[in-house]
Amino acid sequence: MTFRFIHASDLHIGRRFANIPEGPDTNLRGRLMEARHMSLARLAQAARDQGAVHVVLAGDTFDTPTPTAALLRQAVGAMKDADDITWWLLPGNHDNLREAEPLWETLTREAPANLRALTEATPRQMAAGVFLLPAPIQWRAQVEDPSTVLDVMATPEGATRIGLAHGGITDFTDEGGAIAPDRDTRAGLDYLALGDWHGRMAVSARTHYSGTPEQDRFKHDRRGLCLGVTLDGAPDVREIETGQFLWQDLELDLTAQQDSAAALAACLPPQGRRDILVRVTARGWTTLPGQFALGEMAKAQSPEFAHFVLREDGLSVQYASDDLDEIDHGGALRQAAEALKSEFDDDRLAQSERAIAGDALARLYAYMREDMP
Repeated sequence: MTFRFIHASDLHIGRRFANIPEGPDTNLRGRLMEARHMSLARLAQAARDQGAVHVVLAGDTFDTPTPTAALLRQAVGAMKDADDITWWLLPGNHDNLREAEPLWETLTREAPANLRALTEATPRQMAAGVFLLPAPIQWRAQVEDPSTVLDVMATPEGATRIGLAHGGITDFTDEGGAIAPDRDTRAGLDYLALGDWHGRMAVSARTHYSGTPEQDRFKHDRRGLCLGVTLDGAPDVREIETGQFLWQDLELDLTAQQDSAAALAACLPPQGRRDILVRVTARGWTTLPGQFALGEMAKAQSPEFAHFVLREDGLSVQYASDDLDEIDHGGALRQAAEALKSEFDDDRLAQSERAIAGDALARLYAYMREDMP
């Protein structure tokens, strides 16, 4: 028989994004938190579009073991509203069984008819001949492979077996035991749905990480997604974009002869900027005027984005004598500029001291340029 479902994980509903700075005219943290909540509706719609009636969440549905009562009720309410979908929730490391015991007791006791809290390592029937085999996480830092229990879960002969686990397949995570990469074979699984890794990863034809449906870091360079899975022989796994926000890491390689401002403008995404968080890392060489122009272009472009960061740690600046004329032709300012340039050029000084002198010279140049009519 053909069986379809949505595989998703790591919603981290309730994440506060304390590392994101807030300006007086923005509410980015609130928008990011709301997008995580709205991923429930997008997952439900993805299921409908795929002709599926099940959404399987492979752990870390909630960001903490103690979500507020309002956050929990609103999340459960969103799943209840999608009453044509059955939701299967696995405890992960962030919302594990032991630390989040009241959470799972509440979900078990008060869950709507279309929500299944998978608090026990026992097969659950999803449809005729189709069983879900969950491996709930007991503790945040689990030292053993949490998926070993799948090997001994019995199902009727010929049944479709879908494993559900949360943890690292290799040592890319510092929390929890590593899941055996051949667990699907050992446990006789038709599909193994994994969570914990926030990026999309196909471990094998039958073992997949879906990644998070709403990204939360500069790492994976694409919008969040879920997987539409069809089981009828070999799994047919399709990526479905669900993310509102794009976290984009950009590299800007410059030469001293380049127009640095134009190069920055050209590398930025042209559309949808309000929902893009961008981090630009400038590398290579530029001139003192080029450095100033780069900063001015960043100031001009940044308000259009949800979040904008320009990193210049890898950018070296060539300081020419002609540049000092733009600061002053003589007097105290010119003397200060020449002293700073001399320190920057002095290879007898420590690199940290030379860098401080270079930064001070760049600031002095910027102050004088900003005062020009």
